[in-house]
Amino acid sequence: MATFSQDFKDLAFEDIHVSAAERQAAGWRYVQILAVNTENGVDLVYSYMLDGVLDNLVVRGVTVEQVVPSITDVYLEAFVCENEIHDLYGLNIAGIAIDFGGNFYQLAEKAPMTVISPAQLAAREKAKKVAAAKAAKEAAAQKAAEAPAAAPVIDEAAIQAKIAGLDPEKAAKVRAAMEAKMKKAAAEAAPAPAPAAPVIDEAAIEAKIAGLDPEKAAKVRAAMEAKMKKAAEAAANAEGEGE
Repeated sequence: MATFSQDFKDLAFEDIHVSAAERQAAGWRYVQILAVNTENGVDLVYSYMLDGVLDNLVVRGVTVEQVVPSITDVYLEAFVCENEIHDLYGLNIAGIAIDFGGNFYQLAEKAPMTVISPAQLAAREKAKKVAAAKAAKEAAAQKAAEAPAAAPVIDEAAIQAKIAGLDPEKAAKVRAAMEAKMKKAAAEAAPAPAPAAPVIDEAAIEAKIAGLDPEKAAKVRAAMEAKMKKAAEAAANAEGEGE
């Protein structure tokens, strides 16, 4: 007696037709296409058999907005399942070799296999609301974590009332400590001052240049002017960015 085994593997949507062509070329026999209605859409299971091995390739969460490629140009017999899935599940399958155009079955309602009970619908809506609330809560927590910490609010009236109950010497020390703490906080909050431009002693530099030969002195002056011009441009740019 020949042994039999089967396996289930995920298949990417874009590989539906490629996989069918590869199976046909390797001698696999087409068995069926099974459709299963799920929370995320319709799962399509493409089954092929060779030497007692049944491979089930699962394409998960196919929606009515997607265009499913037909495999009837590779396995003509698949036209039965493809027409059935189109009529019962409302999926758009393009290029069916023998296409009944939605009339494979005489149906009282469109895509009846995707119809759910009121209880199932309520459960799905509740699950969506719970998921949305959870996502909103996580987003708010993330935003709060990324926001800079707010400065603590100091109730000066309450503090002064407490200080008033102390002896004068201790109250003076507390006030001095508070003033020092507030001064430190203000200094930390204030933007750092821009670095001061270096002071150039032009008289001393000219005295040094005067002792050089004319050609070298001209080169030094040109280099100094270029450096001073560059420093002035940098200072102007920094001032513009500060505004």
